[in-house]
Amino acid sequence: MKLKAESITGTQNSQVLSHLQERGSITPLEALIVYRIFRLAARVYDLRVKGWNIETRIKRDRTGKTYAQYRLK
Repeated sequence: MKLKAESITGTQNSQVLSHLQERGSITPLEALIVYRIFRLAARVYDLRVKGWNIETRIKRDRTGKTYAQYRLK
């Protein structure tokens, strides 16, 4: 059975939004591990277009690599 891209995207958007509402923030690594979402930035963009006020914070890990952390404002 094939799933339509819109239904997968919609489900991912709702998963990200629920995560933000319940836990406060999400990172790309969390999205990948917990929900198998590879393109978190795209899902955040979709939510922003729908009117959700989501801020991006750039963080740095212990090795110096940077990553994004998304939070609801």
